[in-house]
Amino acid sequence: MSEELLVQHCSPTIIGLKTGNLFSCRFDSNEQKYRTLRNLNQSLSKKGLRIIPLRQHKGNTLLYLYRPSRLKKDLQNDMADKLLKNYGYSCGNVNLCVAQLIRRLRDSEDFPHEIGLFLGYPPEDVCGFIENKAQCCKCVGCWKVYGNPEKAQATFEKYRHCTELCCSLVAKGCSVERLAACY
Repeated sequence: MSEELLVQHCSPTIIGLKTGNLFSCRFDSNEQKYRTLRNLNQSLSKKGLRIIPLRQHKGNTLLYLYRPSRLKKDLQNDMADKLLKNYGYSCGNVNLCVAQLIRRLRDSEDFPHEIGLFLGYPPEDVCGFIENKAQCCKCVGCWKVYGNPEKAQATFEKYRHCTELCCSLVAKGCSVERLAACY
């Protein structure tokens, strides 16, 4: 997996604007996958980042890059806590919540919609998406917005600009570890 791929899909998380990002990657073997992830975790954990495989599907691995400290804060939100409890999560322990998310992803063909909470989406938007069955949103960008569209659109623009800038820096030789140090 190249640094370019990681930066293209995860820049807002790498530099600390966002809690987490998901992206798919194909590896030649499980050995290559675990070696790559182990090496990334060794270098990025010092910067407050963690990358883990969530699910294997049709030869692709769904990866989750996230900031555990931000996720802990996000999941302490009352609305997020209530939603996760409704889906059977044991709130209060971030690692346990991530493990339960992995189980839900592996045990179901459908994508668990509460995953938005693990990506830093506003709880009102995640709840709105679930309650409205993905219909009747106010706007669409990185996610469907049911709460504050102006705030969401400003966030979408920050993420777009961040990704553009980080991709440019990596193309000029900057490492992911160095980008993460900016946080």
